[in-house]
Amino acid sequence: MEHFDASLSTYFRALLGPRDTRVKGWFLLDNYLPTFVCSVIYLLIVWLGPKYMKNKQAFSCRGILVVYNLGLTLLSLYMFYELVTGVWEGKYNFFCQGTRSAGESDMKIVRVLWWYYFSKLIEFMDTFFFILRKNNHQITVLHVYHHASMFNIWWFVMNWVPCGHSYFGATLNSFIHVLMYSYYGLSSVPSMRPYLWWKKYITQGQLVQFVLTIIQTSCGVIWPCTFPLGWLYFQIGYMISLITLFTNFYIQTYNKKGASRRKEHLKGHQNGSMAAINGHSNSFPSLENSVKPRKQRKD
Repeated sequence: MEHFDASLSTYFRALLGPRDTRVKGWFLLDNYLPTFVCSVIYLLIVWLGPKYMKNKQAFSCRGILVVYNLGLTLLSLYMFYELVTGVWEGKYNFFCQGTRSAGESDMKIVRVLWWYYFSKLIEFMDTFFFILRKNNHQITVLHVYHHASMFNIWWFVMNWVPCGHSYFGATLNSFIHVLMYSYYGLSSVPSMRPYLWWKKYITQGQLVQFVLTIIQTSCGVIWPCTFPLGWLYFQIGYMISLITLFTNFYIQTYNKKGASRRKEHLKGHQNGSMAAINGHSNSFPSLENSVKPRKQRKD
């Protein structure tokens, strides 16, 4: 195992250059293997979990979901606040910011971004709750791709570019997650559901987040500084993949649902009665197809 870790480290060093020594010895960051193993276990649970639950009764998980979503809301709020204040104190440049140009403010950003990386491991629980509640229709390609890739990408970010220009996407994402996890925490309480109106705008916010991240990342390409260009090109490509997937989700969930409702409304009046509408909000083929369609959770 140690030989395998050493081989990986040699390969990464040859490909990406020397690691940032400021995070040496930090939990989960010295070796890639723990992050990779956690991701493989996650994918195995995604594959085997629905099969295991197929003939079992779904769990409610209502109480733990309230606590879980509240915890992630508070963590996201903390990360957003610390990133904004760190960027302000370090006088970060919006157009391009190196990884060693703001002294102690850089270290503040590094510490917060470690929590951001670790939060991606915690968020694997999103999928596990879907499995336990037998909401398998929500385990889409978009959902699995987003969760598995973010955890792995941020291991590399933390080891090579743990501050500087890396802050922007994490800051926006933390803000979006405050809105998203607060929504899902409140929606776990049935009496609150009639008062929750901002689900649609969470997806719009995510798309705006990706576009703004591309713009800010492109600034670092056009007006370069000491931040490595390769990371900027990679981030632009990754953001484009997310825009493609989330746009497809938005179209399938909201635009087609709206068209379906209008069609059913017209048909119902033609028949002298209103037809029942059951919108199907899946943006991608589910990884488990034999489940009734329900409202889908994004992320």
